[in-house]
Amino acid sequence: MPLIVQRHALVDEFLAAAGPFLEQHEAENNLLFGISSAIRVTPELFADDPPRFASVADDGGRIVAATLRTPPHNLVLSWTDEMKAVDALVDALGSESLPGLLGPTGAAARFTAGWTDATGQTAAIEVAERIFRLMRVIPPDRPPPGSWRLAEPRDRDLITSWVVAFSEEAVPEAPPIPDPAAVADRWIARAGRLGYLWEDGGAVVSMVGASGETPNGIRIGPVYTPPALRGRGYASSLTVAASADQLVRGRRFCFLFTDLANPTSNKIYRAIGYEPVCDVDQVRFDAGA
Repeated sequence: MPLIVQRHALVDEFLAAAGPFLEQHEAENNLLFGISSAIRVTPELFADDPPRFASVADDGGRIVAATLRTPPHNLVLSWTDEMKAVDALVDALGSESLPGLLGPTGAAARFTAGWTDATGQTAAIEVAERIFRLMRVIPPDRPPPGSWRLAEPRDRDLITSWVVAFSEEAVPEAPPIPDPAAVADRWIARAGRLGYLWEDGGAVVSMVGASGETPNGIRIGPVYTPPALRGRGYASSLTVAASADQLVRGRRFCFLFTDLANPTSNKIYRAIGYEPVCDVDQVRFDAGA
């Protein structure tokens, strides 16, 4: 079956071509939709090194796979059950320099094998993750003291520092966030994304973000509580609150990613209504031999 890889210069062009295919597996492809949404809402953030899009079609024009990359970040690979489409992407992207890959486990393994053969680079799985989807929240049996609210201008410095702390702890291998204060500003502006905070005794003790809109949902994360305040149920209750609020706002789904190496968080998210959808691997490519 002949396969055709097509590059797309603009996000709207990419979604016009690949959007219907991606929506068939919306949970599995929520990151591609979410990044596309961010590119639409804040194109200025991607002006220095424009995003790169590609789709793969069979000889009948049916899209069977897609990718997106916002340099210097990893390539994001869609869900696909057509492994020859993954091979076609390896061939088409072979001239590029890729730091890594994020994609469904099977497709990521196929791409990695082809990429290392073609480039001589070595590869290693940095993080094994799982995508979860929620359609109905289950409140915790024993919520902690306090209540939630949306982020406000007075929270800017706190959010900025916590965004950095989360990144350093959860994804130390990722490039540093170039402007963490801008993340806080976007949450506070409430344009396509929201920041949720839990307060106990007048002090903010946990934060949860919601961003990365999909056709019918949104991604929840980051979820962060300072180490000294963990184990009290703040993050669980705030994730419930943020997820419930998004459903009230008209979302059909909420999505989140978990690290499979952290069984505690996986158990907690399932307890509040998140159901596992698929596993994804974050792969790092190192210099060639």
